[in-house]
Amino acid sequence: MTAISRRNVLLGTGAAVALSATRKGFTAAGTAGLASLTTGIGPITLEERRARLAKVQGLMQAQKIGALLVESGSTLDYFTGVVWHRSERTTAAVIPAHGGVVIVTPAFEEPSVRETLQIDADVRVWNEDQSPFALIAGALRDRGAGSGSVAAEGTTRFFIVDGVRRAAGVEVVSGDPLVRPCRMVKSSAELALMQAASNVTMAALRHVHAHVQRGMSQSDIATLMDAATTALGGMPEFSLVLLNEASAYPHGSKKPQAVREGSVILMDCGCTVHGYQSDISRSWVFGTPSARQRKVWNTVKRGQELALATARVGLPAGKVDDAVRSFYEKEGWGPGYHLPGLPHRTGHGIGMDGHEPCYLVHGDPTPLQPGMCFSDEPGLYIPGAFGIRLEDCWHMTESGPKLFSGLARSLEQPI
Repeated sequence: MTAISRRNVLLGTGAAVALSATRKGFTAAGTAGLASLTTGIGPITLEERRARLAKVQGLMQAQKIGALLVESGSTLDYFTGVVWHRSERTTAAVIPAHGGVVIVTPAFEEPSVRETLQIDADVRVWNEDQSPFALIAGALRDRGAGSGSVAAEGTTRFFIVDGVRRAAGVEVVSGDPLVRPCRMVKSSAELALMQAASNVTMAALRHVHAHVQRGMSQSDIATLMDAATTALGGMPEFSLVLLNEASAYPHGSKKPQAVREGSVILMDCGCTVHGYQSDISRSWVFGTPSARQRKVWNTVKRGQELALATARVGLPAGKVDDAVRSFYEKEGWGPGYHLPGLPHRTGHGIGMDGHEPCYLVHGDPTPLQPGMCFSDEPGLYIPGAFGIRLEDCWHMTESGPKLFSGLARSLEQPI
């Protein structure tokens, strides 16, 4: 569900101090007995990155686009392997329709940028008193893209787009028609990395579920989840823990909560393996569940199953959301996106980013294709009471959805 870190869910300072003495005891279970599940799993190969570049260059040629501009972020990693943070200093790639890639970066950052560069590329550097946009304009001219249209990857910031437009005198258009056809459909290597990430998250959730105790805070549980994920060979991405009433708000509450008899525990967690993500949610009750809690949990599970049963190749993505929402409305929830009910989409695309196009949301017309990957998370939320979310990811095949993780069995066996 979430692309935010549980570290962004604030805790009251006083509560944190009061619980500090007990946290050591709660996390003492640690990671004993856990071993890495990712040993021997390799990253995306040079050959695959070359194939990606060939595909996007073919799309540019067909669409009469001179070059694609990609700044730091997951798409830069996708095509070049460069893993770099965004700042006011521009690091970007010029991927031309014809010819080799040019990387533009600050001169003092060049050694660090080269550490993750996975393709053959011309690296051009600029000093603090120089303009990166002049370098980009030069790269466009050198690659025969100094006039006409240049595409910018969809998340590229305005100051970069505007700087390139002014320096190069080119029309800048959306890069979505180039990038999305490449990234939305995953290769077998990408699917294998996502499977590995899901395996880690499921094993970590299983470990945490067995060690939750009365009195634990959301921070206690999240810390244990992060430790288990690391021991199992994944890089923790987020460990969102929602307890009690906070579970009714999909991304939580700043109010401190602790596990008690009858608590709803909602965990939404993910990790990365060589840059590819998992995203799994589980909800259960500590102690004896009420009849209402059980009814809601079973309804959410049925919603998950219905989403999978609806999805098929060629179906518009939004129709999956429509099917689940129609069922919920017949059960008395909603209507539509209203509470109590399901206020968010049924699912989102996933891969190198936790949330990617396309989306299982009403009105998304994108036809489902083999290799597309999604979350399946039609939760139900009752403000002031509790919420239930079950989430598993899957990829589309010719014969239907294939899960990366098995669905929860029951309220008593959620993992």
